[in-house]
Amino acid sequence: QVQLVESGGGLVQPGGSLRLSCAGSGFAFSKYAMNWYRQAPGKEREPVAVATTFGTTNYASSVKGRFTVSRDDAKSTAYLQMNSLVPEDTAVYYCNTEQFANIGYWGQGTRVTVSS
Repeated sequence: QVQLVESGGGLVQPGGSLRLSCAGSGFAFSKYAMNWYRQAPGKEREPVAVATTFGTTNYASSVKGRFTVSRDDAKSTAYLQMNSLVPEDTAVYYCNTEQFANIGYWGQGTRVTVSS
């Protein structure tokens, strides 16, 4: 059974940092690009970052230079290091593969709130 479990969210002040984790199970984690998405209140879910199976990464323009995505295939875990957070980063963050997203499977996400 496929599972994606996000963790590490919370309340942080503007300018602060958080590190999100995503533990995958029930599938061959190392064979999939791992994407991070976020959904802000009242908005559609949007892609944030991706860590490919080739070791490359890519970012949305809104987070480039502030967020760093990584993965540890031995632990079947992906990470999203978020620095210099701003209120606009407030959202529920999800990790997923494109394949699972296309069939409508999503984890529960982890909520990030950036507020003073």
